[in-house]
Amino acid sequence: MSYRTMVSAFLPTRTGAQGGAPSPRLAKIAVFGLCLSAGLCAQAQQAEDSAAVASAAASLHAGPGQPRLSLAQLVQTVLDNNPELRSVQQSSVTAQAAVVSAAALPNPKLEWSRGDNKARLASATPGSVQSMGISVPIEMPALRSARVEAAQAGQRASVHQIAAARNALVAQVKLKAYEVVLREAQAQAAHDAVKLLEQVHERVRVRVSSGEAARYEIIKADAELINARQQEQTAKLLVEQSQLTLNRLAAGHLPTRFDLALSLQDGVDQAKLQSLVSQTHPELLQLQSEVERAEAQRQGAKAGRWPGLELRYAQTREPDIRNHTLGVTVQIPLFDQRRGPIDEAASEAERARLRLEGRRAELEQQMQQARKVLEMAQVRTKALSEGAVREAESALRVAEAAYRFGERGILDVLDAQRVLRTVRADLLEARYQLQSARIELDFLAGRYAEAAI
Repeated sequence: MSYRTMVSAFLPTRTGAQGGAPSPRLAKIAVFGLCLSAGLCAQAQQAEDSAAVASAAASLHAGPGQPRLSLAQLVQTVLDNNPELRSVQQSSVTAQAAVVSAAALPNPKLEWSRGDNKARLASATPGSVQSMGISVPIEMPALRSARVEAAQAGQRASVHQIAAARNALVAQVKLKAYEVVLREAQAQAAHDAVKLLEQVHERVRVRVSSGEAARYEIIKADAELINARQQEQTAKLLVEQSQLTLNRLAAGHLPTRFDLALSLQDGVDQAKLQSLVSQTHPELLQLQSEVERAEAQRQGAKAGRWPGLELRYAQTREPDIRNHTLGVTVQIPLFDQRRGPIDEAASEAERARLRLEGRRAELEQQMQQARKVLEMAQVRTKALSEGAVREAESALRVAEAAYRFGERGILDVLDAQRVLRTVRADLLEARYQLQSARIELDFLAGRYAEAAI
């Protein structure tokens, strides 16, 4: 027997003028029988309610032309169109250009000049004078290799930065997707509560009209129904808001209305999650590349004290003389030994190393905390689904049976219904927290940075 059928059977209907009230003994026997039957069918009712909640999110706002998206399709759509991720991906092109710039050879210099030679002595020969020279700077190998290595480390850091952005975005999309499922389940539960309270309200109105119940019962039923309808409208608005958040991440490329092939009861492989480690997290790899770049820059600052040589060849043509000159220019670090740039680069290298160590320790603590949250969510889900929900359903059946035979008022039935709705809402929240903890662990392990979802 379904939940609504039992409620309809337990609630009283209008009695005719010739219908007599049942005797107290028969009423007690009937209440005892109903309570016993409620306890026997609790397990079957729990399975029925769980299936109804699981299918609630899929049926809410469903339309004939409404698309149904899988989680992989949703994630791929966001990855293809998210503007922030595309902006981060452009940094790889910039880093590649920086490598080309660092490996470029310095250009030679060409000089040319022309003048006139006027004779001041009789023995001098007047005429035009031309001078032409070329100089080629030659960098020190240590300085050049350090600059190239720093640029390559920056390129690796940009690749890991893209992976870190992808990892965070996929985790955010999955979390928001399960939030949509949660809001849809809450909206469906609010809708069912309104329908049930409407039936109760009609039964109470009949009893009050016939004089079998006091007028305060219809006032209480009116208040409960109004509150339930407000909660239903709020739940529907939250569904729309969560879908708009997902569409914003996809830059508006998702349908206006869509359905997700997800469930809050999706399985969680706890053994696999316990084996996850954060050593391959893209943020750690990015920070490691930053450390390598800082070290290369420190080596470049040291090598910059002797930047290199400059070879110069010059030729001068006079009317009667032609001069050929070959020279070498060397910068001597006599006054400026580049202590400032060297110390600055060393400080940046130490800062990058401390950031790496701090982030590694932070990730380890976050993973331990996420595991604890996962365990607590599993315990809470099991306790609510196997204990609290079942007891609240049994209490509601008893209250309805007692109200059916006049032993309890409508306030007891409404309170029992409110407790059941609260417990079911807590169960939905616990299942969402379980999925959220699973996504958090995968994010901290860097699993979403890979190409496959």
